[in-house]
Amino acid sequence: MISTKVLQEFQSIVGVENVDDSKAGRLVYSYDATPQFQSMPDAIVAPRTTKEVAELLKVCNAHQIPIVPRGSGTNLCAGTCPSEGGIVLLFKHMNRLLELDHENLTVTVQPGIITLDLINEVEKHGLFYPPDPSSMKISTIGGNVNENSGGLRGLKYGVTRDYVLGLEAVLANGDIIRTGGKLAKDVAGYDLTRLLVGSEGTLAIITEVTLKLIPMPESKKTLLALYEDMDAAAKTVSSIIADKIIPTTLEFLDQPTLKVVEDFVKIGLPTDVKAVLLIEQDGHPDIVARDIENITKICLAERAVSVQAAKSEEEAEALRTARRSALSALARLKPTTILEDATVPRSQIANMVKAINEIAIKHQLNICTFGHAGDGNLHPTVPTDARNSEEMERVELAFAEIFAHAIDLGGTITGEHGVGMMKAPYLEWKLGKEGIAAMKAIKSALDPLNILNPGKIFAKDSRKRVVISK
Repeated sequence: MISTKVLQEFQSIVGVENVDDSKAGRLVYSYDATPQFQSMPDAIVAPRTTKEVAELLKVCNAHQIPIVPRGSGTNLCAGTCPSEGGIVLLFKHMNRLLELDHENLTVTVQPGIITLDLINEVEKHGLFYPPDPSSMKISTIGGNVNENSGGLRGLKYGVTRDYVLGLEAVLANGDIIRTGGKLAKDVAGYDLTRLLVGSEGTLAIITEVTLKLIPMPESKKTLLALYEDMDAAAKTVSSIIADKIIPTTLEFLDQPTLKVVEDFVKIGLPTDVKAVLLIEQDGHPDIVARDIENITKICLAERAVSVQAAKSEEEAEALRTARRSALSALARLKPTTILEDATVPRSQIANMVKAINEIAIKHQLNICTFGHAGDGNLHPTVPTDARNSEEMERVELAFAEIFAHAIDLGGTITGEHGVGMMKAPYLEWKLGKEGIAAMKAIKSALDPLNILNPGKIFAKDSRKRVVISK
């Protein structure tokens, strides 16, 4: 528990109205979008400026109070669950677009700005911010940076890390640092910007972000390829890339996912096929037309039963919305939905999909698979019920096998959802003891008292997932 004196210190920094230690207030921020993980914080504090963040960290450092930065809490790795109490640092006031620089093609924002609001604002000026996580309507840029979020456009345009040019951040002791800047080249010292992106709030508290923008693509076309064979759909992905075509979007949905999504969005998605690929290309109209023609030929050569082009932007947007709604649709099936994001080299997509299906049969589970097939990032998802302990044990065993198989294929345990608490028990499988030791050395150097989002990334037990329920 935090003493009354310390709470008064927080209030003197941010104002009484921005400190909440009520039971109801704390309960709201005791969990995020990750099922099964919940732990009560001691207080919620909402700073208004970087200076206030720095002062808060000085107090927390002096009293060894854990501090968990939080945007909208949409992450799926329990990264913002306050597992060791302390304060949740809420960025609802620090949500402004600070500068749109047309000469350098950059935008500087505070961490609390909503991702889609940023995207819409820069597009008004003919500019483009490509990262588009499915949660972009409610997720924040600060959360995207901490988790290094991806999205449907990641195959062609990359992930959040590829657009972060500079950061303002506050260290555990309250020192304010700036990294990077509006530069095309900068090799002055360690690349602290890239170190902090994806660090999940464990190394510093990000208070300002400078992002790279690019010109808006001139045109875009969308295809939906239908398959009676999932292996054929998976092989198509490899064939498209091997033909030196990099689509904007190359998404995969299996039949169980299709049925649930169509029931949710009701836009006429085909549910009598085994799998579909949602494919988009953007750019110069001539190049887009050429690529779409070649992609269509490849799909048909790889045994697609049909390749349909969206007749309008409205139809294309409906298809994109349907894909983004996959998790919401699946969440309607049972009380608990466990979604993961094992990632493999795109050449191994077919093998990974086959393995997931075999693992589902072995453990008698319904595993729906969808994801960013173009970059090898699959989202095997299990509708289940946390109250059924026997089934939950099978779910845990199934995902452990999925992660192990992904690593065997040259992949990883997470492509975009982060490690947090959800994946921490498996991180050593990917990095080895030496890799974990190197990461812990960095953590200890920047946060020696372990007050920045403690309990995340590093697991106490590398053999079994830790589940917290409170």
